[in-house]
Amino acid sequence: MTKRTLIISGIILVSAIVILIIISKVSSKKDIANLYARSEKGQFDIVVNTTGELQAKNSTDIIGPEFTQSRNIRAMDIKITDMVPEGTEVKGGDYVATLDRTSFDNSLKDELEKLTTYETNLEMKILDTAVTLSNLRDNIKNLRFSVEEAAITLQQSKYEPPTTIRQAEISLDKANRSLDQAIRGYSLRVEQSKSDMHTAKTNLSEQRGRVSDLQTVLSKFIITAPSSGMIIYKRDRMGSKRKVGSSISPWDNVVATLPDMSSMLSITYVNEIDVSKVKAGQHVEIMVDAFPEKSYTGTVTSVANIGEQLPNADAKVFEVQIEVDGTDPILRPSMTTGNKIITKTIKDVTYIPLESVHAGADSIPFVYLKNGTRQVVVLGESNENNVVIDQGLQAGVQVYLSTPAKPENFKLEGEQLISVIKNREKEKKAEELKIREEAEKNKEDGDGMMQRGGISGRRRPGSGQGSQTNGQNGASPSQAGFRK
Repeated sequence: MTKRTLIISGIILVSAIVILIIISKVSSKKDIANLYARSEKGQFDIVVNTTGELQAKNSTDIIGPEFTQSRNIRAMDIKITDMVPEGTEVKGGDYVATLDRTSFDNSLKDELEKLTTYETNLEMKILDTAVTLSNLRDNIKNLRFSVEEAAITLQQSKYEPPTTIRQAEISLDKANRSLDQAIRGYSLRVEQSKSDMHTAKTNLSEQRGRVSDLQTVLSKFIITAPSSGMIIYKRDRMGSKRKVGSSISPWDNVVATLPDMSSMLSITYVNEIDVSKVKAGQHVEIMVDAFPEKSYTGTVTSVANIGEQLPNADAKVFEVQIEVDGTDPILRPSMTTGNKIITKTIKDVTYIPLESVHAGADSIPFVYLKNGTRQVVVLGESNENNVVIDQGLQAGVQVYLSTPAKPENFKLEGEQLISVIKNREKEKKAEELKIREEAEKNKEDGDGMMQRGGISGRRRPGSGQGSQTNGQNGASPSQAGFRK
């Protein structure tokens, strides 16, 4: 190896060492810079972040047969045996789905057999009635002849002995009584035949109605689109989409929907802790997972009054509907959205990251400043990232994001703010106590009404039972959580 080669190699080695030292210093400075945050001043938004799903505000339901209006058909669930894929574009009258006909086909077969039986019975009833009444009329005619014969016999016996005359009178009387009985029996039999015929015709008419209802229902087992649009599967009460193999019930017979894409909603759920912050009319910033480069705005249109337990969820949640501003043809139902509901906006305040706030054993919040002091601060509203500083800190001050090395060397300042913090805590506790007392009073008033409405726990006849009020209004104002 030549001397020149050794010199070049040494120069390259020294250069590499120098570059590594420079990179190390720059990285060290960058790490140090990452330990601080600067207090900012400006608009502060308190938000509730939720995940939602797009739905059309207005849609047309594609429904199956409506057989609940007919009392002749037994209500039952019907299985979907075939359906076009979700997202299919259809026009009015196009095929959408087919329902399982097996049970109804068997029912129709049975009802048709009953109909044939009723028709045969009616024909037999008509023939039997005609024969029976004809025989009765012939009998009455013969009895009239018997009366005439008895009358002639009596007339011819006027010169006979009294005993013979009496026998002729008795024979005439019997003939008249038989004729009267036959006439009355015929009248009763006619009325009975009319009633039997009416019953048979009514049964036949009702049976024809059952057959007609079944045939009408079965004609709707092939479902078509009522108008043009995109097929979106209907969700049932459990949130599952109806598809091939699913069933529709007599009280919920919607198979799919045709959404109106011109107006969209984001349906989301807010937990019971944050729902009190969400109100109709609040502004919402919306992101769609499928298009992260785009953003939308919206407005809260409704907040459910009653919570519900969703599957695989521990706490109750409340449904919130958010209307998306404007239209965008790329938006489709069932797309996942991220919703930032702005529940409150505070202007011209100083705020810092939550990580910068610490608390000692006495729960007094403070921050570590870059100048080597430990500053007591009075906290205000907070969101998931930052907290407002009401007193103790100006804008533009650098604070530590985490506990610095040797924190015992930082001098405590702002001790005069401790009394302000404690007074706020007292006011907060007093407010919470007042809310609890009001809730207890409402509960006692409700119990009193219950006792006045009944005797020994039993209701008096004709008296109204008082309603019990369970006033659990003691939800304390939200507090920011801080790390030590």
